Amino acid sequence: MIRFPNAKINLGLRIVARRPDGYHNIETVFYPIQLQDALEIVPTSQQETELSLSGIVIDGDPQNNLVMKAWRRLSRRFSLPPISIYLHKAIPFGAGLGGGSSDAAFLLAMVRDYFRLPLSDDELDKEAVSLGADCPFFLHNKPLLAKGIGDEFEPIELSLKSYRIVLVKPSVSVPTSVAYSLVTPVLPEESVRDTVSRPVTEWRGRLINDFEESVFARFPEIGEIKDRLYEQGAVYASMSGSGSSVFALFDKEIDLADCYPGCFVWTGICEV
Repeated sequence: MIRFPNAKINLGLRIVARRPDGYHNIETVFYPIQLQDALEIVPTSQQETELSLSGIVIDGDPQNNLVMKAWRRLSRRFSLPPISIYLHKAIPFGAGLGGGSSDAAFLLAMVRDYFRLPLSDDELDKEAVSLGADCPFFLHNKPLLAKGIGDEFEPIELSLKSYRIVLVKPSVSVPTSVAYSLVTPVLPEESVRDTVSRPVTEWRGRLINDFEESVFARFPEIGEIKDRLYEQGAVYASMSGSGSSVFALFDKEIDLADCYPGCFVWTGICEV
């Protein structure tokens, strides 16, 4: 069985309050894009489940990968036999794109389907949220308004089908903990839901990512990418999540593959 975990971008990201548990309440829209990893599970004669990685190099012990954590949750709960897992990484990490969360969520769904486990969609959501606040989003994969710590979802009417998207990730990565330590929560005058209900041509200067100010100050090259995307005709541009990737929406065909040397550049069509 093979599937293709996709990335997401954040449309707006407001940090509205600091919680007593040390986390932050946010308001954002998760929007799926078609930048994808590849994830495969197959039977094995080995005594233990193994994860094989290819593509973008991921440092650290594969056993600590979210995919393996997802596998262990279901394998222990249902006493499953070992499998071989193959993950090809094409979604950059440390980019605010949710690649690791997507891989884990897709693995949960694949294992449920492969072994025909008696798990409802709601139960699978609960398994996913235990791995990361945004993991359940990738089980739904449609635009959703996210609140709380990013784990409370509400449906939202939004389509960007007429736009092309360009994603640029510089070589730097922004640790999420650092990004949160630099931001001061504030309740915005206009909610993200209200802002995204406006035409995309009105988003610039209104649909705000609260991380940008402090992240751009520490990593000016990220802010320079955003400025340049606007110079190249973007209708709207923003950093995704806590960075370091920046995306832009264009209402025309565009090829910027050679415009950002040393950066990861991806171009796609908004499909929802």
